[in-house]
This record gives sequence, C-alpha cells and structure tokens, in this order.
Amino acid sequence: MSKQIRKKFLILLFITICVITLFVWNRPTSFNPRPVVPEVCLRSVSKESITPLKNTKHFLVSAYMDQRVQGFDIRLIGMFRRDSVQELHCFFCCAGYTSETTPAKILQHSDNFGFPFVTTDVMCQIPKTCNATHVTLLTQTRPENRTEYVWLPIRNKKTNGGEEKRMDFTVCVSSLFGGYNNVLQFAQTLEMYRLLGVNRVVIYNTSCGPDLDRLLQSYSQEGFVEVVSWPIDKYMNPSRGWLFSEHGGDIHYFGQLTTLNECIYRSMERSRYVLLNDIDEIIMPYQHDNLKSLMDELQKQHPNVGVFLIENHIFPKHHFEPSGRFHLPKWSRVPGINILEHVYREDPDRQIYHPHKMIVQPRMVEQTSVHEVLQFFGQQYKVPLDVCRIIHVRVALRHLLKLEELNVDNRLWDFEEKLIPNVDKVLENLGFL
Repeated sequence: MSKQIRKKFLILLFITICVITLFVWNRPTSFNPRPVVPEVCLRSVSKESITPLKNTKHFLVSAYMDQRVQGFDIRLIGMFRRDSVQELHCFFCCAGYTSETTPAKILQHSDNFGFPFVTTDVMCQIPKTCNATHVTLLTQTRPENRTEYVWLPIRNKKTNGGEEKRMDFTVCVSSLFGGYNNVLQFAQTLEMYRLLGVNRVVIYNTSCGPDLDRLLQSYSQEGFVEVVSWPIDKYMNPSRGWLFSEHGGDIHYFGQLTTLNECIYRSMERSRYVLLNDIDEIIMPYQHDNLKSLMDELQKQHPNVGVFLIENHIFPKHHFEPSGRFHLPKWSRVPGINILEHVYREDPDRQIYHPHKMIVQPRMVEQTSVHEVLQFFGQQYKVPLDVCRIIHVRVALRHLLKLEELNVDNRLWDFEEKLIPNVDKVLENLGFL
C-alpha cells in the first residue's frame, strides 16, 4: 500500500472514530431520560402524616418500597372512603424527571367494622427506567398541565451502603387521643419495656393531657420514643369506639388500624420484631428475663412463624394489693395508675371471644388488624400462657368476679429493684416528684 493511500485511510479512520464517538456521547440513554426540573417534585413534598388525595375523598399516609408481592414495587398506605373508590394511577418523581403513570391496584383491608373509611393499600409498579424518589396517585392516566401534585417520599429504599443494622424490638402504640394523662402508668410501662429489651416505642399522637405531653417530649428527645403527629380529627370525625353501629363516626378508633399498619412498614427495615399493643399493656415473658431470650427460643422452636399471638390478661384497677408495699407516697401526686399495686388477675371467659395482641416479624406481614394479622407470609403461633402473657391494668372486664376468684400475679415485682429507681429518675427530671 502506498504512503498516500495509507495516509488517506488513516484520516478516514480517524474521522469515522470521531463521528461514532460524538454520536455515542450525545445519544439519549435510559440513564439520561427527558429532563424535567427536579424542583417540580421537591417543592411540594408532603410533610404531614395525613395527606388529602386530590380529586378524591381519600387520604394518603405514607409510601414504602415493597417488592414481596410479584409485579409490584411500592405500597402506599391510606384511608379510603369505601363508597367512592375509583380507578387510580401511580405517578412517580424519578431522579431528575417525572415518569409516565402506571396502573394502581387498590386493596381495601377486610376489617372496617362498618365505618365509611377503611385502611387501604395501593400497589404500584415503578417504570423500568425510573429511579423513583417520590410518588403520588392520579385519577387520570396523564398529569394535568401546570398542576402541582403533593408527593410522598418513598421509604425503605435500599441504599448503596447495604442494609442498616436492625434493632431487636419496636413497640407500636396505635393512638393517643382526648385528655389521656396517665403519666405514672405510662412511665412505668415504658421503663418496664426498656428493662425487657425494647429499643424504641412509636406512638401516634392525636392529643393528650399536658403532663403526659411533657413526658412524651422528654422520651422523644432521648430517642427512646418516636412520636408521630396524627391529626386525624382535622380531616374526619374519628370514632372513640370500635363498632360503627354503636359509636358512629367516620373511622374506627381514631384510625387505629391504619396506624398499626403504618408502624409495621415504618419498622420493617429497622427492627427485627414489632410488638402491637396499647399503651396500658405490657407483653411480659414469664419464663425469661427479657424479650430477646424469649423470642430466640420461640423462633428456634418455630422457625417458620412470623406472627406470635399473646393472650391478654386483665388486672382490675379497683383491686389493690393489701400490704401497701408499693403504695409509695412519692408517687401520690403523679397523675395515673400505679401498676405495681394491682396483682389480681382475671381468668378470661373461655365461652366468649378473647383477644390477643401480637409480636410479629414485620417482613412477614402484609396487613394487620388489632388482634390478628389479615395477610402474612409464613405461619402464626399462640404462645402458651405460662411462657408469655399481657399484663393489662384497667377497668375490670368480668365485673362479677369476687376477689377470691382472681389469681395473684406479681410478676412485675421481679423487676422492682431496677424499675422503681428508673421511674423515679424520669419523674424527678420532669419535676413530678
């Protein structure tokens, strides 16, 4: 080949390489989708725990990554009015642009107790090229021009750093409302849970008394309690009871079913177990000193179980331990019940339905009610009474039982040496003593 031909060939080859390179660098790819200003999403992200859904009678609460159900990536938790469910579409804010919509699958929970509003899951699939950061729902297949939507951040997303180390136990307390001001029992219960190995308590707070509010703020600043504002009474008329035909209102017991489900998903990637119970209930092991040793043994015996049912036992608050051993004068001015004084336990009436509360592995639960799970993976197991039961100091359920028909149960006294000083410290720091 002559030098001149070789020179022309090299020049042509260089030009070809340059053209190909320019084409590749400027070709749009799936990683560089059509640009839309990111601020269109960021400036209207919901900062509330309850968000009205535009053009509907429904409310959204939160959105979570959930790929346990084939064909879906996102689960939105909301409160939907049962008589006005319509077709919805998922609309995503991706990294730098907004996506096309995808169809939404609406799943109303089976427990609604007759109320107009029901806890509802909405399942979405993320478009393939979208690195989704936020999501909302539309009533039409395409977004309207110049309309600002309220976006929910997508939680529980995996990060490049891998999974965070999970804590062992989270307690979910579904709702505080009204003038509830039971400071002493509240402090005793929280300190009892701390001794049992609970790492965090999540409380959904609509309203409470001023003294309890101070206590909540103290525990929240410490990091042991996570308070989620729950202003449901601003959006609907929440019922104070559990049955619509008796109590009326828009939704069951201040949205208790919604908050329990929300708490499970909130805790799914950060807690090994979740305890679902009320603030005046203590899930108490009777053969172990703490919850970890209890659950390690139960899980070893029942490796496929994700839901452990714990029977509720009532300790009537009008019966007092006669010696007065724990009738402590220093606590006399603290509002609330002293649970150490109540050691008489009712036997449940086995002729009627008797409720349980639960310890669950959150990753094995899809939907829950108050006393049972509605949708879950794996198995469930009723824990024997001699292994674990709930200590529930409250108004008697079986009013006709005489004192001698009750059982003496002073399990709480096993923790007195640590429990009393810990409660004292909390109350003293807040000026209650």
